[in-house]
Amino acid sequence: MIAGSAGATVSGVWAGSAHAAVPASPGVTYTNTIAEQRADPHIWKHTDGFYYFTATVPAYDRIVLRRATTIQGLASAAETTIWTKHSSGEMGAHIWAPEIHFIDGKWYIYFAAGAANDIWKIRPYVLECTAANPITGAWTEKGRIALPMDTFSLDATTFVVNGTRYLSWAQNDPAVGSGTNLYIARMSSPWTITGTPVRISTPTASWETIGHRVNEGPAVIQRGGKVFMTFSASATDANYCMGILTASASADLMNASSWTKTAAPVFASNAATSQYGPGHNQFTVSEDGRSDILVYHDRGYKDISGDPLNDPNRRTRVQKIYWKADGTPDFGIPVADGLTPIRLSSYNVPDRFIRHWEYRARIEANVSPLADSQFRTVTGLAGSGTLSLESANFPGYYLRHRNFEVWVEKNDGTAQFRSDASFTARAGLADPAGVSYESYNFPGRYIRHYNYLLHIQALSTANDRADATFYTQ
Repeated sequence: MIAGSAGATVSGVWAGSAHAAVPASPGVTYTNTIAEQRADPHIWKHTDGFYYFTATVPAYDRIVLRRATTIQGLASAAETTIWTKHSSGEMGAHIWAPEIHFIDGKWYIYFAAGAANDIWKIRPYVLECTAANPITGAWTEKGRIALPMDTFSLDATTFVVNGTRYLSWAQNDPAVGSGTNLYIARMSSPWTITGTPVRISTPTASWETIGHRVNEGPAVIQRGGKVFMTFSASATDANYCMGILTASASADLMNASSWTKTAAPVFASNAATSQYGPGHNQFTVSEDGRSDILVYHDRGYKDISGDPLNDPNRRTRVQKIYWKADGTPDFGIPVADGLTPIRLSSYNVPDRFIRHWEYRARIEANVSPLADSQFRTVTGLAGSGTLSLESANFPGYYLRHRNFEVWVEKNDGTAQFRSDASFTARAGLADPAGVSYESYNFPGRYIRHYNYLLHIQALSTANDRADATFYTQ
């Protein structure tokens, strides 16, 4: 995403005139939670300028839709019930995990449902709407997706790779064992698979088998010639987490060996941010189309009384996805409630981001874990129109200067800390598209990197101003 060659600042001297281009994916923030008591969320950004949102409701009895021109707007958008469970027979119970897709000029909702007289006879179904507005249009039932195995099956999603449409879903195969596996098949219509499905993932690792043996909730994002299929694993409590299957877009996706599973979860509970059981995700894009956005549910507490499926408080959340140098997605951690964080990249060492390392602030490339380089821009602790930069993975810790060095430290409640941790955001001193941070209690001094470490210093040269300019990402 960054153009230009880096001019390494080794001794505070900027080597040459190289600098970063404005990031292809600039900073974007949202305020979580997007929707309380809405699990298994799906957000579709449509060409009509609206985002369409659906999710599982706690009563498991209906399908709802919202729309808004922004992702944040979905939080306050009116919600309409567009379909209700049957009073008898199929589609009469456990209405789960709806997804809304627009295919060949029509709207489709994929969802799972049990039977009124057999609530665990859960199978995938499809609704269709031909109207331009799926909230006000009529929906017709296309029926159940016919699968070769007539067993517990759910979480159908659809995607296109190189012109071929696929369906992926979770299903139990008694011959494999208890729990659910992931399958893929080609499609001949939006509600019909063709050919023989292929099992591409089975829960075998310890993180996939806590409470139950689970691979479910597949979701696909593509980038750089790769197909990434996220999925959720383990029971739907605090052990719920996400893994990834990866395949080359040019490979035979119907060959199980084309898919490689991560050895560990890529998104999991985080006690520091009070987020538990993140998963059943999907993907959308930011309003400007330049950032990929993770859509998921979790809970704000760990301990659940009784069956997690009876706990109604899974809620819909979003946060930006970042991409590693090797082209794989980095989801970081489920961030704390409230404003989502940003990253700050160096203007003149373009592959380096502000991060904390043993609480010292520096700029560094290929930051791992990602959250070490994420900060929430919050109201300044000193007030007076200032801002403070709060660590994403150490809530309550802020960038502050001490002896003119910049550290990440816990707010001790003193006036001195509040002043040291407060800054005024200025247009980037080397590029107004960037940002520079002026010290609140030492006006004229700015955060700048020197030997890759952050300091607050007075600036006098173009090199100084370049070192003190950052881009939000």
